[in-house]
Amino acid sequence: MSGMQAFAYERPSDVGAALGAAGEGTRFLAGGTNLLDLMKMRVEMPVRIVDIRRLPLGEFRDTPGGGLVIGALVRNSDCAGDARVASRYPLLSQALLAGASPQLRNMATVGGNLLQRTRCAYFMDVGEHRCNKREPGSGCAAREGHHRNHAILGASEHCVATHPSDMAVAMCALEAIVHVRGPEGERRIALDDFYRLPGDTPEVDTTLQPGELILGVELPPGPFAAHAHYLKVRERTSFAFAIVSVAAALDIGEGVVRAARVALGGVAHRPWRVRAAEEALVGRPLEREALERAADACIEGARPLRENGYKVPLARAAVVRALSTAAGGVA
Repeated sequence: MSGMQAFAYERPSDVGAALGAAGEGTRFLAGGTNLLDLMKMRVEMPVRIVDIRRLPLGEFRDTPGGGLVIGALVRNSDCAGDARVASRYPLLSQALLAGASPQLRNMATVGGNLLQRTRCAYFMDVGEHRCNKREPGSGCAAREGHHRNHAILGASEHCVATHPSDMAVAMCALEAIVHVRGPEGERRIALDDFYRLPGDTPEVDTTLQPGELILGVELPPGPFAAHAHYLKVRERTSFAFAIVSVAAALDIGEGVVRAARVALGGVAHRPWRVRAAEEALVGRPLEREALERAADACIEGARPLRENGYKVPLARAAVVRALSTAAGGVA
């Protein structure tokens, strides 16, 4: 079955009007690179679309402390190419350029990228397969079906899907903060708290409340510009989602790691930051043994399924390679 159902359409010019137009069954439309696909396949069937492309959310803003706020409607291509992002947050630029095709990056927005839904084939195939994320309580066909690219960490018996965003993995490592506004006012959500694991409610991807709108993402200042690398392992080097990805960022001084950030993509229902890996690196010389310890921490607790056990050694090797590249090469 395919084809959109009928829906109401509104195009407000300010945030207040957009929030006022929201209600049950409403979806906000920005670039539309994910939402429109889901609507065509009847995975998403909103009764109202609120087109937010006229809202003043497409700018960059420096913060007093040296950070950067990126508006929710900034295009992925503009974000990747912005001089401030490229020089202060190269990890984010690399991740954005690794994600999707140039055509999609020219349409996709920062806010929409954060809200991408899984690309699990069972989730996308309406009417043919059971999917708790699409239809709560129906079951998870992927667990017994084809799951070569599914989660090895943080999954549950109800869902083994992975999050598709490259950008979100880098932002998780950079400790980004999501600015949102809703009926109860504005709030700030650490990206690490923005996403949920599936548990027994895999249909709920984030901690956004009904009617809340993403205004932008704040990147705090950090010491990681000189030593950062985003590694994406995929089945083809053109447009493809990650099998495993690693966002690695290091602060190195006098041969010792002073701070570290490590996050993985393609392995869980959400970007998977590994603080134990970071702790294994801090205060130590960046030698091969330290990289191996960090990599071991990243796969701690992995529970692969029948077809995706290869992801465990692949993730481990990818972490070692990403950290080594970020450091400038480790013997």
